[in-house]
Amino acid sequence: MTEHTKTDGLPGMDVPVVAEAGPGGFGKAPLRNERMSAAKVECNACPVLCQISDGRTGACDRYANREGVLVRVDPVVLLRRQLASDAPALVAFDRTAAAEDGKAEESPADWNGDLLHADEVFVTGVGSSTTYPDYKPAPFIVASKAQGVDMVTVVTEGIFSYCSFKVKIDTDRFLGAEQANVRYRGEVVGHVTTAEYGSQMLSLGGVHHLTGGSKKEGRMTAELMQLLGNKKAIECTIDGGASLVIQAGKAPIVNGVEEQRMRVGCGSAAVGIFARQFAGVADEVVVVDDHITGVLTEHQAGRCLDMPPSGIQMLGRKSTPGRYFQVANPGNGWGGTDIADPLSIIEGWEEGVAKPGLRLLMTSTTGEHAQWYVLDDALQPVEQPMPSEVKRIVDRIGENCEPSLCTVLFLGGAGGSLRAGVTENPVLLTRAIKRALVNVTCGGAPAYVWPGGGITVMADVMRMPDNSFGTVPTPAIVAPIEFSMRRADYEALGGHMEHVFPLEQALARGAWQEDGAPLARQWLVIDEANPWPLGHAPMLG
Repeated sequence: MTEHTKTDGLPGMDVPVVAEAGPGGFGKAPLRNERMSAAKVECNACPVLCQISDGRTGACDRYANREGVLVRVDPVVLLRRQLASDAPALVAFDRTAAAEDGKAEESPADWNGDLLHADEVFVTGVGSSTTYPDYKPAPFIVASKAQGVDMVTVVTEGIFSYCSFKVKIDTDRFLGAEQANVRYRGEVVGHVTTAEYGSQMLSLGGVHHLTGGSKKEGRMTAELMQLLGNKKAIECTIDGGASLVIQAGKAPIVNGVEEQRMRVGCGSAAVGIFARQFAGVADEVVVVDDHITGVLTEHQAGRCLDMPPSGIQMLGRKSTPGRYFQVANPGNGWGGTDIADPLSIIEGWEEGVAKPGLRLLMTSTTGEHAQWYVLDDALQPVEQPMPSEVKRIVDRIGENCEPSLCTVLFLGGAGGSLRAGVTENPVLLTRAIKRALVNVTCGGAPAYVWPGGGITVMADVMRMPDNSFGTVPTPAIVAPIEFSMRRADYEALGGHMEHVFPLEQALARGAWQEDGAPLARQWLVIDEANPWPLGHAPMLG
């Protein structure tokens, strides 16, 4: 434990940064609630101030009372570029199991922190604890070197009320009308937002659902957000729309059916992309799409290929040649529309232009639906077996469709209380970030910092360590965040320099309990898709 996850009361500045949380709060008598049982420990890692009995955890399941000592249940996660085969200490260590087995001496506590590549270790905010009651320095303010440059990384778990998840669902299926409510276990937890190219988008969570509704709404919102952030599957429903199973990095399940393909493009784009291949094997191609349905012979691509008009007359609102809006209502049929029969969007055929024997392909934007027709003498489309050369092109449409996935992005506002853990003058941190002097990461994963005021960060949960997110019953989300910068820049922005301690000290000593057992620590190899947090180009030049 560090001095920032104690039972109560803030130690003086003379107390070592790497310290033990004992019954007396790092060797000091806690400022106890007089009505609290002497057998309990009060946790002040969040505003709830749980009074925890021996052997039990607090409401967040993140802190526990073990024989009068407040302990952190989850391990602190540390990253390496690569686990060294000759360093057996670099493994996940379970404090409780080791204590029960009497094997604490075999744990990473015996490692002296002498790293061959000391600049290849990064302490993440996962499991690090918080700065509550907001004026305390961050739990870990670690000095290290990167490419020979003296660095400081400020590490904490932020308690985020102002946060949400933006969920990108790759599908043409109709999920719900824009602004429709999204419900989890009956409670409204978000809404459908604007669709993007080939994807439906949801905004889930946020301060209004966490704090602005009923207690149950807040609890369900926090539960949903924790599960989504930790890459677990959740089931939700959309008012007037679909039921969904969403899991980061997995295909969405819409109304019980797992999605397979993300469309190659809208109907107009699909017509243009494959126009040269269609010319010569089909006389007309219609790509059905909820948004922009494409008609090849009218489209500029067909004209450039000198394809003669087919005489087809489409329903819907014509936009530009070969591009039609509103040919049908949104739905789970062809191309994200509500139609099962593609011929229902054809109003008729122009006599004198359309000819018997005309070859017509109708396909969806993913190629999952496709039918081949030939006009009879009455200019009526008659379904026939699809020629192999046409099927090859339809298969190519499918080949160009990427696998359907759910992408979950964490979006959080790092407020003044969190920034106070970095510096006594928080605006200086904000300015330093905007000047690219500070690299912001979430669990070691790259975070995009939004322009404008404040520190609003966004990170892909798939690039963060597993189980990076927790909750507190205020309710709010707990998420890791790290600020890395040159040591000189940290000093210039008024950082808590008296609380900086070297990486070797953190690794060799960790945080200790009075019985000598170390805190749990977990070593992970950094995701190969992530840049090394201390190698940020603008920061190190």
